[in-house]
Amino acid sequence: MHLSFADTLIILAYMLVVFVIGFWISQKASRGITSYFLGDNQLKWWMLGFSNSSGMFDVSGAAWMVSMLFIYGINVYWQQWAWPVWNQVFLMMFLSLWLRRSGVMTGAEWITFRFGEDKGARASHIITVCFAVIVAIAFIAYMTVGVGIFANAILPWDLSIQAGNLTLRSEQVYSVIIILATALYSVKGGMYSVVATEIMQYAIMIISCLLITYTAFSFVDTSLIRQFFPEGWDTLTVKTKVELDWQSKWPAINKVIDDSGFRSFALVFGMMAFKGIWASLAGPLPSYDMQRILSTRSPKEAVKMNAFTMLVLYFPLYLLVASILVLGIHYFSIEQMSTNGEPNLGALLGMVIARLPVGIKGLIIAGMLAAFMSTFSAFVNSGPAYIVNDIYKKYIRPDAPAKTYVRLSYLSSAVFVLIGLSIGLFMKKVENMFDIITGGLYAGFVVPNVLKWIWWRLNGWGYFAGMLTGTLASLFFIIYWKDISGGRHLVMSFPYNLALSLSASVIVSLITRKQDDASLRHFYQKTLPWGWWKPVFMKLKNTMPDFQPNRNFGIDMFNVCLGIVWQMTLIVMPIYLVIRQYSKAAFLFALFAIISIILKFTWYDRIKKSE
Repeated sequence: MHLSFADTLIILAYMLVVFVIGFWISQKASRGITSYFLGDNQLKWWMLGFSNSSGMFDVSGAAWMVSMLFIYGINVYWQQWAWPVWNQVFLMMFLSLWLRRSGVMTGAEWITFRFGEDKGARASHIITVCFAVIVAIAFIAYMTVGVGIFANAILPWDLSIQAGNLTLRSEQVYSVIIILATALYSVKGGMYSVVATEIMQYAIMIISCLLITYTAFSFVDTSLIRQFFPEGWDTLTVKTKVELDWQSKWPAINKVIDDSGFRSFALVFGMMAFKGIWASLAGPLPSYDMQRILSTRSPKEAVKMNAFTMLVLYFPLYLLVASILVLGIHYFSIEQMSTNGEPNLGALLGMVIARLPVGIKGLIIAGMLAAFMSTFSAFVNSGPAYIVNDIYKKYIRPDAPAKTYVRLSYLSSAVFVLIGLSIGLFMKKVENMFDIITGGLYAGFVVPNVLKWIWWRLNGWGYFAGMLTGTLASLFFIIYWKDISGGRHLVMSFPYNLALSLSASVIVSLITRKQDDASLRHFYQKTLPWGWWKPVFMKLKNTMPDFQPNRNFGIDMFNVCLGIVWQMTLIVMPIYLVIRQYSKAAFLFALFAIISIILKFTWYDRIKKSE
């Protein structure tokens, strides 16, 4: 792809500004690990909301969503539940309140807050640290694959290297350059630099989304959209099977749907909903999303941050996704969107950007680089916190000088980058790492992390057993599920994983000593979750007659149901706008407004009084 001087200048100017801001802010992070990893808990909720949404606006995910929207149409919304996309709703309604009340620095430190300091608690703490490290490295590897493919598609230079027996493809070299450049300011500046640069990057991404949407409206005729896609593509429904018939349009896509396991849609959808409830109630993975929650100034600001994240993330993201898709069918033939006869829709993002006008192209590329860099820097900041705070400080040198912890933060961040980069360089497809993250990491995480909120009898050994069993079972299913299930979608393995992990957690908890009363009472009194806590509540009641349990389960679940629909309008509404179905978009906007008004009374007013 040809880059004009103006486009090149825009990209270089963006990179320069990012580095200047990142390094200028970085001096604040050198005061200690609370500064480095949590920004001294002084960052405002709306700043963290912009930062959090910027971190979720990644290139790999955008390219994947374009291809999924192309294949499945508006029903792509249901596929988002595989992440699960609901977790922000649960966090907004009540989970962020519970998490932030702890006052800890990391998810692993939160586990100590929940289970105490006995041997079982230490086992649960260590496995959480291991899990957090794997999550951070897996996501860095996932982004390594995506950014290399994207950069190779949009930048004009072939950077392939052949040195003896070592061969690096052009996309691999692009990955190395972009990741190492991003790591420079991320490692140096910690949370302060990450948030400051991500707010600036978010602004660039919004400009990019609006420019691409404007281009889509200017060049693409609605008749082309109607003619290209099969009947039912623009309808949001849940049916027994995926009934889109691409036979007369692009027969190869029918094979993609069959191979994916999504054809029996009602069954897969039902399992995604079932898994989504469990995964969302478990809370965030121990990664950057949790780090943002723990960085807020108060529990109230934590839930406001999650609500704001959804508000500023989904609408522009899906404007971008839908606009890239319609520009793709405008610019390219089916043959151009294929590789060796197979659909290559993951490359459509880069292909469309290559066709954009001078100036707009440079801004869009800067915006896509901003999307990658913000997501990448978020993981670089979150993962090493577990090494420094939860291993070195907790077990090795609890009284080391603040500068020692900061220097170790630099070192561990650099090691995370190098390991994730090394793994990502040798993975050929984004989908491979996507399956590992959604099928393995999420599924293995779910059961013990739900029980930790709602069941007083879960102890450290039970949590450890559930995490270990669930993760090993998930990895087994990733490798062997298609062979033993006859090709069914991986999400259908979740009930087996749930049964194994739940059995391990419950049985091990019941055959080992229960958690000590003092740490249980401290956790319950400070966090105040709902669930099965009666024995702990009764002991607190004996010493604190005025103490009241959390009776908000009903209203919280009501708000979650409203929140899921609210979130759905933010995802589907921009798609309908781009494909010019204005009546459906207007209906969704009205629904969004009505739910917002209801939530003002059932959620926001209650949150204001909660602290």
